Amino acid sequence: MNPTDPEVRIDKWLWAARFFKTRGLAVDAIDAGHVRRAASGGMIGDRVKPSLIVKRNDSFAIQRGDMQQVIVVTALSERRGSASDAALLYRETDESKAKREEQEATRKANFAASSTPILRGRPTKQDRRRLADFFAGNYRDQQDPQ
Repeated sequence: MNPTDPEVRIDKWLWAARFFKTRGLAVDAIDAGHVRRAASGGMIGDRVKPSLIVKRNDSFAIQRGDMQQVIVVTALSERRGSASDAALLYRETDESKAKREEQEATRKANFAASSTPILRGRPTKQDRRRLADFFAGNYRDQQDPQ
């Protein structure tokens, strides 16, 4: 450890590295177990506390939504800077990057293959009439058994 490095808590470092928008959200994620020490071999290790002091070359597994990243701390900062500055604070492992890109490709393929139409905004007058006819037809079939 370099003696000139500041002592930075993990909640503050996650905020400075732009993993979370606020320190409060970082603390909530840590308390929920979404931030863990990355053990050797890419397996997820122990939970951490918000007061953990981050050191260079520490590894953490961070889960946001359905995406999980395994990162290695390369620099320390107490201040939140630009996105390009934040990208210099960590390095994502190759395995994590490959897994994340595979998940993204699967998500895009599933989205393209889905047959459900994307509805945006209010239905038009024509859409409303089609829905009324559809539901009226279904309702009539249940009411009039012939």
